[in-house]
Amino acid sequence: MKLRIFTMFTLLALLLVTFTGCFTPNNEVPTDTDSDSQETSDTSDEDTPYLPDSVRVFSLNGTTGFGLAKMIADQQAKDNSLYHFSVKADATEVTAALINGDVDIAALPTNAAANVFNKTNGGVKILAVNTLGCLYLLTKEGTTVSSMEDLRGKTVYVPAQNPTFIFTDICKKNNLIPGTDITINSSAYAQPAALREALANGIVDIAVLPEPMVTMAINAAKQSGLTITNALDLTAEWDKVNAKGSLVQGCVVVRTEFLETYPDAVELFLTEYEASIQYLQENVTEASQLIAEVGIFANAKVAETAIPKCNICYLTGNEMKSAMTVYLQVLHGINPNAIGGAMPADSFYYGTK
Repeated sequence: MKLRIFTMFTLLALLLVTFTGCFTPNNEVPTDTDSDSQETSDTSDEDTPYLPDSVRVFSLNGTTGFGLAKMIADQQAKDNSLYHFSVKADATEVTAALINGDVDIAALPTNAAANVFNKTNGGVKILAVNTLGCLYLLTKEGTTVSSMEDLRGKTVYVPAQNPTFIFTDICKKNNLIPGTDITINSSAYAQPAALREALANGIVDIAVLPEPMVTMAINAAKQSGLTITNALDLTAEWDKVNAKGSLVQGCVVVRTEFLETYPDAVELFLTEYEASIQYLQENVTEASQLIAEVGIFANAKVAETAIPKCNICYLTGNEMKSAMTVYLQVLHGINPNAIGGAMPADSFYYGTK
């Protein structure tokens, strides 16, 4: 009898141990399940871009900003836009905002981008070149110019800063020494708008202007009964004496701190920006309307005429770096202060090796 009782207790104890081993406390998860769950969580996080609440983007109201038009219009149509766009009239306002951290991404002249990089010790990086050469030499009726040599002994009015530096380099490499063989006047009409009006009113004979100022000057002169001729494409003249495709006048940059914090946002921006530029290149009429609607340039018809001569582009990576290096070296040779005193380091160029 005692043996039976002992045997029964032994069996019950064994069953209790067996059943207890089949259950896990509520706050524990089996090791293999925990591993699978963690792997799923990590994969999900990797697939989800890390984005800020908003991305502040500045554009200038001219050629440099044309490629943003479709992107701005698309964002304005959304209820919850990632981007906050502002169109500015003065490049100095854009550079100040980059230096002060008041903007994340900005479109501006390439030499201004180099200036900011040098002033901030690498505080910005160039993401893409968006505009090649858009300068042209115009002549008033009665003045004939068909080559650079025809400018020998002439006075040419040129806006200050970049247009002057670019034109000076082209002249020198065509054996036209400024002050000796040719006079380059960049003080009488330092601003493109002022020079455009002087040319359209017949006050000056020869002038260098960027698009869309070229189209505006020609149209204004027609209304006054004057004829202005677009005599020389200075991009073509540049390509004769420098590496072809290296006249890069406009770009888009990002603050380095923003890039390091939100790399996914920058990549997303570049994808959408490239698509916006492609839309402009393939739909000039429609894009011109958008340019006017979003405030980048007031006159859609002028923009439509000018766009084919603006050389809007999308250059990134090593192609961007190669072109920019040539261009900045030229500016540095003419006036080091044009790019902030020194050639930017390799870290200036995003997406390069």
